[in-house]
Amino acid sequence: MSLNAKIRFVQLSLFYGAFAALKRVSMTMAERHITALIGPSGCGKSTLLRTLNRMNDLISGVRITGQVLVDGKNIYGPGTDVTELRKRIGMVFQRPNPFPLSVRDNVAFGLRVAGLTSRSDVAPIIERSLRAAWLWDQVKDRLEQPALDLPLDQQQRLCIARLLAVEPDIILMDEPCSALDPIATGKVEELMLELKKQYTIVIVTHNMQQAARISDVTGYMLLGDMIECGETAVLFTNPQDRRTQDYLSGRYG
Repeated sequence: MSLNAKIRFVQLSLFYGAFAALKRVSMTMAERHITALIGPSGCGKSTLLRTLNRMNDLISGVRITGQVLVDGKNIYGPGTDVTELRKRIGMVFQRPNPFPLSVRDNVAFGLRVAGLTSRSDVAPIIERSLRAAWLWDQVKDRLEQPALDLPLDQQQRLCIARLLAVEPDIILMDEPCSALDPIATGKVEELMLELKKQYTIVIVTHNMQQAARISDVTGYMLLGDMIECGETAVLFTNPQDRRTQDYLSGRYG
């Protein structure tokens, strides 16, 4: 790919004890593009996603070989500040996970953890983040309302706003629409297409139509292997590997 490479996986393998969950994965993800990871359940796509913010570190017995390069730097190299890494690479989970706080306090949470406590300093960042998540108009008069009272799609966009407040440059999304209805899914997908103008986005999805609609590049994974990756339009219409074709046609997975 001739575009600027934001992320590179180089012969990345990950083991849970003796089990190889990822097998020598190599892939490049372009800056300010959406990359989708598809494949059947248990193929390793969420594990691959979590290598980017080192969430797999929290699992006992995990061992990694190879490299994960972000802006050319191996994030598994010595001296990596994992806390700073997770601020820079935010994550949206399968189900919306707002904190049991007000809308305002949810967005401000990361800012306060970072030591920014002045209401006058925080307020414009809250508004900017909610606007970026296409949520400001719906909640601007309800900032003190409990976040858990919002509809699910607004809760998910609130979680995205919470990420944007701390100014990441990569956003990871693990099945972000699986708990949403089709209308809410469409709103989140529109938001993702807008966000990629500023952010690099990596999404795991079981919804192949979603990958086809929103992603620039798609990688198909099977049993820990990256079987095929390339421009989404090409991969979906002219896959080069029979296993990819079988999956896309519904004959496998």
